[in-house]
Amino acid sequence: MALVALVGRPNVGKSTLFNRLIGEHRAVVHELPGTTRDRLYGTVEWRDREFTVIDTGGIGLETGSGDLLDDVRLQAEEAMRQADVIVWVVDASSALTAADFEVAEFLRRSTRRTPVILTANKAENQRRQQDALAEFSGLGLGEPILISALHGEGTGDLLDAIIEWFPRAAAEDVPRPAVALAIVGRPNVGKSSLVNALVGEQRTIVRDEAGTTRDAIDTTIVRDGQKITLIDTAGIRRRGKIAPGVEKFSVLRAVRAIERSDVAVLLFDATEGVLAQDAHVAGYVDEAARGLIVAVNKWDLVEKHPRVQEEYTEVIRRELKFADWAPVLYVSARTHQRVEKLLGTALLVQAERTKRVPTPKLNDVIRHAVDAHPLTERGRALKIYYTAQTGVEPPKFTCFCNDPRLVHFSYVRYLDNTLRANFGFLGTPIRIEFRARGKD
Repeated sequence: MALVALVGRPNVGKSTLFNRLIGEHRAVVHELPGTTRDRLYGTVEWRDREFTVIDTGGIGLETGSGDLLDDVRLQAEEAMRQADVIVWVVDASSALTAADFEVAEFLRRSTRRTPVILTANKAENQRRQQDALAEFSGLGLGEPILISALHGEGTGDLLDAIIEWFPRAAAEDVPRPAVALAIVGRPNVGKSSLVNALVGEQRTIVRDEAGTTRDAIDTTIVRDGQKITLIDTAGIRRRGKIAPGVEKFSVLRAVRAIERSDVAVLLFDATEGVLAQDAHVAGYVDEAARGLIVAVNKWDLVEKHPRVQEEYTEVIRRELKFADWAPVLYVSARTHQRVEKLLGTALLVQAERTKRVPTPKLNDVIRHAVDAHPLTERGRALKIYYTAQTGVEPPKFTCFCNDPRLVHFSYVRYLDNTLRANFGFLGTPIRIEFRARGKD
């Protein structure tokens, strides 16, 4: 699909426009300038055409060398290099500034082969519209398209102008990725570094500053002919430590990223060990019924001895005992140690999430399990007459029995372990429900 980049100075409404165009609140919107830092990608459909829109951080031309804002500008420049069309967003509610002229010159100099559509946002009333037409036309990039991203006014005209630049060839169907993989975990454990190691380029901003990534970032890569979508997310802190405003919304975006993934990689820092918050994050993944891989990052920094990996795994199993079905990998985003194995494991876990087992074999396994460990409560024995697999992603099983009230958590756990021992289901939660059928 064609790529359209939204660029402009900080706080002119690019993220609001991005959310409006894709039809969902994916980008963090806040009145604080500089909220958007990385590139965000979303799909837009207009007049039977689909294209990808890229939200970028504000172009701060006055930044110094080596600071975060320089990283933001580099990400915006990379988006412009990728783009087929650039939408330059300016603020119709404020007068032209020297920075606007600098951005105009930058765009003319750096994007000679890419069309630039000047768009004046926040043009909610007639006076602003008249002033914007008169003032911004002097930038030398044509007459601006007047919009209000907040209210949706003028966005149809903008979309019409965008697709006019696209080739007329019919759009091809975009295949669903083999797996959508969310990278989640506490702040500053190396999530963005891991994404970059998997992609093989500086795709997301990587810094030692905790909380650098604020939005969910999608990147598509291809391995062995299979399409994999990587979703980098903001670090998830313990609820009591979530600051109001931008960070609160970032956590919501991270949780939503888990929900739109197939498999999540729970990343934590090997030098810190397993903390209580790691279990909280794993809980988010389990609640969303997504596949789970536990990845121990910075493994190159751990002092090695013969049983170090075994001991680490024992700690992980103890702290994440509700998800002891999750595979554990020891990686280093810095040295790329075993990072490629993550992708193969993610594909395997996704295959397990979609697995169906033969009904006769399923009933034999459940029948033998009940016979080996019968359940009796208040003088009544649980009888399971028939079991069926009623869903996938995650695998779901329904047991038709004499009385569902006889079943308690430990017995569900026992049947869960029995299914895994016989059919695998590596890395995926299993859902087992009980329904009444018949009488004793």
